[in-house]
Amino acid sequence: MTIEHYAVRVENIHKAYGSNEVLRGISFSAEKGHVLSIIGASGSGKSTLLRCINHLVVPDQGEVHIAGEVLRSHRKRDGVVVSSDARQLERVRARLGMVFQSFNLWSHRSALHNVIEGPVHVQGIARDEAIAHAMQLLDKVGMADKRDAYPAELSGGQQQRVAIARALAMNPDVLLFDEPTSALDPEMVGEVLRVIRQLADEGRSMILVTHEMKFAREVSDHTLFMHNGLIEEEGPPAALFDQPQSPRLRQFLLPTQ
Repeated sequence: MTIEHYAVRVENIHKAYGSNEVLRGISFSAEKGHVLSIIGASGSGKSTLLRCINHLVVPDQGEVHIAGEVLRSHRKRDGVVVSSDARQLERVRARLGMVFQSFNLWSHRSALHNVIEGPVHVQGIARDEAIAHAMQLLDKVGMADKRDAYPAELSGGQQQRVAIARALAMNPDVLLFDEPTSALDPEMVGEVLRVIRQLADEGRSMILVTHEMKFAREVSDHTLFMHNGLIEEEGPPAALFDQPQSPRLRQFLLPTQ
């Protein structure tokens, strides 16, 4: 498959914190218009890998290919990590929408102003145009009636839906979800998953780190299982969940079977 078919391609990513080697040579490709889910136990390196894609965490080694750009990093002899220049990082990050597990909304701004902040101040879009688009997105995630509410006035599920609208407002090529339901009460998980499923049905390119196994199986086109900083197994979700080859994956899936 040619590079044009990939939304993201990761090659030989390494990341260590002192003697703790979190990522030990990760390579994979995510196709355009597909959902790639990343599963694994806590501490397997899932969230670190996701953050390495947009260099919120700078890899010690490896390459990330996004929209024809290559983010490279390597560790020099003196231990300093050399990464891509700031302008390139800004350009590439504008192509990626990141949804965090802890929402990361600006507490002093309303739902509407959280959504228009990036388009107005980063992309230079006219305020009236940004507001009109933001209202469409808030309506898409079921939050139009909360446009003037501040994060402290919203439930966790509502905050996460605003965060998804904020990510969409930048018109990203790829959406990155880092455990988007892990900070939610159980009764709020479904409302966020419904929004993500809708985005998947629209054919958006997404990489999803999740502990929601049933959802990952249903919504994904491809699944990676990580263990000890490596991809232990990957393939179509039906294969991984129904016929796991790795003993560690079989053990991991036992509670869900």
